Amino acid sequence: MSCKRKDFGWAMILLVTTIVFLVILLGVSFIQHKLRRRKDTELRQQFFEKNGGGMLIQRLSGAGPSNADVKIFTEEGMKEATNGYDESRILGQGGQGTVYKGILLDNSVVAIKKARLGDRSQVEQFINEVLVLSQINHRNVVKLLGCCLETEVPLLVYEFINSGTLFDHLHGSLFDSSLTWEHRLRIAVEVAGTLAYLHSSASIPIIHRDVKTANILLDDNLTAKVADFGASRLIPMDQEQLTTMVQGTLGYLDPEYYNTGLLNEKSDVYSFGVVLMELLSGQKALCFERLETSKHLVSYFVSAMKEDRLHEIIDGQVLNEYNEKEIQEATRIALECTRLMGEERPKMKEVAAELEALTVKTTKHKWSNQYTEENEQLIGGHILSAQGDTSSTGYDSIKNVAILDIEAGR
Repeated sequence: MSCKRKDFGWAMILLVTTIVFLVILLGVSFIQHKLRRRKDTELRQQFFEKNGGGMLIQRLSGAGPSNADVKIFTEEGMKEATNGYDESRILGQGGQGTVYKGILLDNSVVAIKKARLGDRSQVEQFINEVLVLSQINHRNVVKLLGCCLETEVPLLVYEFINSGTLFDHLHGSLFDSSLTWEHRLRIAVEVAGTLAYLHSSASIPIIHRDVKTANILLDDNLTAKVADFGASRLIPMDQEQLTTMVQGTLGYLDPEYYNTGLLNEKSDVYSFGVVLMELLSGQKALCFERLETSKHLVSYFVSAMKEDRLHEIIDGQVLNEYNEKEIQEATRIALECTRLMGEERPKMKEVAAELEALTVKTTKHKWSNQYTEENEQLIGGHILSAQGDTSSTGYDSIKNVAILDIEAGR
């Protein structure tokens, strides 16, 4: 009996010791978990402050009426949406960071822009972009859904536009360059209207400062969406000019900036003029393969106009016998937008109105041509059946009358 009691006593001691050890182990694990969570929370808070979260909230509260609800996303949500920032999810990379395709928990597809690690200058640009886009409510501006500031570098979340950029369609290899004149003119009208809205109709006037084909996205219907507002600025109504750091892109940058260091709404007008030239010619804004005096697309257009050889640089896919006048008119607008002196350039609302009027002319000409072709078939068939092979003179005469009637009806 004594041996059994002794064994039982040792078993109890071992059991109690094991329980105490497990309790201590669980306690230590719990404390470590709490400390890790506290450390992660403190780290996220540090990132939030370093990424300008407090400044952003302060600016949003004092920037006037907001047109957008900016959602704050979590770090875990961003990792899950991008499958841990997997390389297969990368949509593009550039000077402002990497853009990923993201899938949120509700299965909605978004574009997530991640700033480059170690580039602190981009933090201000990210804050600025949230601030600017929160003031914009326009169908042709890419929509900002929210941001994540608790990561080492800030993240911005946008609506997903899945048909690439205008640059891709005009110059890239992913898309065949099959944009018709009607497509290009409509895109020009949409971008011009958007810039006119930013300059004149937004709650606070906005200068984009980096208008270029790479910052114009296209959706499935080839509807333009102006993007990348990191370099943009909100300006007071009475402030016509804005001193800035170097922004913009070579080939699109207002030449006045090099002399004055100032950017204003006419700087956007200049950049838009270059975009319009790209739409007309299908050529890049800056190309070192062209002649020395024509490396810049603006110089190329100016020399072509002076030498009466504009037809040589207009994209062959858009120029035809019916739209020559519209092409010449659009070229005139592009050249006015890119005048050397900003004060000689039109305002964006004037440009938008002229292009809108040009759209009406193009639509009328398209209808006129279609109507004439149908009349040719109907009238030609009627005359041939009545007069046989002797109807050619009568056909031309009736065709001319039909055209004159349509011209008079305009």
